Amino acid sequence: MRLGPDTPLPLSVRQPHYDRSVQAAGIVHIGIGAFHRAHQAVYTDDAMGAGDRDWGIIGVSLRSGDVAAQLNPQQGLYTVSTRSAAETELRLIGAVQKVLAAPENPQAVINAIAAPTTHIVSFTVTEKGYLRRPDGSLDLAAATGRSSLYRFVAAGLAARKAAGVGGLTLLSCDNLAANGAVLGGLMREYLAAALPDLVDWFDRECRSPATMIDRIVPATTDGDRTAVEAILAARDDGAVVTEGFSQWVIEDDFAGPRPRWEAVGAELVADVAPYETAKLRMLNGAHSALAYIGLERGHEFVHRVIADPVVRPVIETLMRDEAAPTITAAPGQDLSAYADALLARFGNPALHHRLLQIAMDGSQKIPQRWLETLAWHQARGQHCPSLEAAVAAWIAFLRSDHPIDDPLADQLREAAAGPDAIEKLFGVGGLIASEWRPELAT
Repeated sequence: MRLGPDTPLPLSVRQPHYDRSVQAAGIVHIGIGAFHRAHQAVYTDDAMGAGDRDWGIIGVSLRSGDVAAQLNPQQGLYTVSTRSAAETELRLIGAVQKVLAAPENPQAVINAIAAPTTHIVSFTVTEKGYLRRPDGSLDLAAATGRSSLYRFVAAGLAARKAAGVGGLTLLSCDNLAANGAVLGGLMREYLAAALPDLVDWFDRECRSPATMIDRIVPATTDGDRTAVEAILAARDDGAVVTEGFSQWVIEDDFAGPRPRWEAVGAELVADVAPYETAKLRMLNGAHSALAYIGLERGHEFVHRVIADPVVRPVIETLMRDEAAPTITAAPGQDLSAYADALLARFGNPALHHRLLQIAMDGSQKIPQRWLETLAWHQARGQHCPSLEAAVAAWIAFLRSDHPIDDPLADQLREAAAGPDAIEKLFGVGGLIASEWRPELAT
């Protein structure tokens, strides 16, 4: 039996505290992978459980129909397993109503964005999904492709303007510095080239607030699904697994209505930057270092490599002595306590977070995770031995037999092959733009 609305569930499984059948969809989410289902969708489910109405989510997959095939037969329902060393808690999430596979029905995606009930379009498309050139500008040729988020959003916005419907909040939930400003600027670039008559309306009617998102969500395995099935006595093909910790910090700048996410644990603030910078440089920076150093040492999972007595001091130094001094903390933001919490979270033995999952798309992640910290210290005449070790481990990874899942995979392998790899990757005119000058670090 497959999970569905009529599946009898054990009393131990928490269920939605609202009537799904009367909720309109207020959010279109582009990039509905495991992270969204364990993070933003959970906050939205909680908000509707607390009394908010009409914030159902229509998910969109830009390329693959896999998530649609998982969730649509289950009417959008799926479970979240929250795991710690002590226990696993299982809950049913009802916020997602359906999933659209954009290649199969592009007009349905445009119609969902254009619907008067839609107020927010949110995104988890990973760093590479924003289709930026190395200088940060929009790769317009790529952005006009069939799987581009810009093409769908622009068409939906044009339909809203034509119908006299108001603008939208475009909510990036990806690990990009100043992600709201980046998304808004890139969207404006696309409109200026493709639909210039829409630019002034976009500037007037739409908003792109910054966010910081934080929850560790490993890729779901068949073993995870089997464990869930043993509890439910039903198959959940959309199951996701995560940790107990979850954080969402959002700039309070919306174009129209929004769920009361702040009532269920999110933080609405005037300035996201201190939280975002800490997360990128401490958590994400440490994660990438764990991935490349750990793979070089033969590890497979995060909890194994953080227990390695050779690696743990490197990661502690990276977070406390290299990343933390570069961050201007917000009032009440304790970076030392944050590092303590991260080390505990990395060591969670119940989460089998694969290093290869973290290692993908390194060229898109390393600039904001490592290079800004390296450049900050270099400007002050200081070195970062842990981050420099991580850079060396990444180059070793590029030279190894591991698969490289990266939009620049071929160029990276070529650049890393020779003795001048670090200059070809990070030097003047190198593959990755940076203010860090590696020739000064030697």
